[in-house]
Amino acid sequence: MATRSGPASRESTVEENLEEIKAWEMATLHARSRAEQLSDWIAATAARGSVMMAHALWFGGWIALNVGLFPHVRPFDPFPFPFLTMVVSLEAIFLALFVLSSQNHLSRQGDKRSHLDLQIDLLSEREMTAMLQLLRDIATHLDVKTSVTPERLNELAGKTDIHKLTHRLEELTDNPSAAFDAAHPRHR
Repeated sequence: MATRSGPASRESTVEENLEEIKAWEMATLHARSRAEQLSDWIAATAARGSVMMAHALWFGGWIALNVGLFPHVRPFDPFPFPFLTMVVSLEAIFLALFVLSSQNHLSRQGDKRSHLDLQIDLLSEREMTAMLQLLRDIATHLDVKTSVTPERLNELAGKTDIHKLTHRLEELTDNPSAAFDAAHPRHR
């Protein structure tokens, strides 16, 4: 089986990856419930400049009509505009619910991406560990001298303990100065 190498194959690989990501994103979008789709649409629509401008005109017109700026129109919601306050409060409540629903969906989608990234990273780590072990075996068999010490190679070729790594990460994030000291040993 012939394999391609070089820029053309890299471009095709990148293109394949982009198509996979696009297909995954589309599947995720289509998997949303009707309520999630509606929430996402309302949240996106409400954030548009034209909707904000319409609200400013609506509030401005409402207030102008009800403070008597138009003598031929009798105010129907006099100052302090209790009906306008109620309408705006209800709109804010429902808009907040739609935005929260949309954000929850985006958060779940982000969590799925993070889990997928973790799975791929763990698989890549296992593949790299296997390759290091294979290279070590080949170098040993051919009696090739390496610049990497056997201890360091054994350390890198060992299985990564994700629980120990997670615990260490939590320790470092709970104590930022320890994280700085670990990253910059000469500054102690």
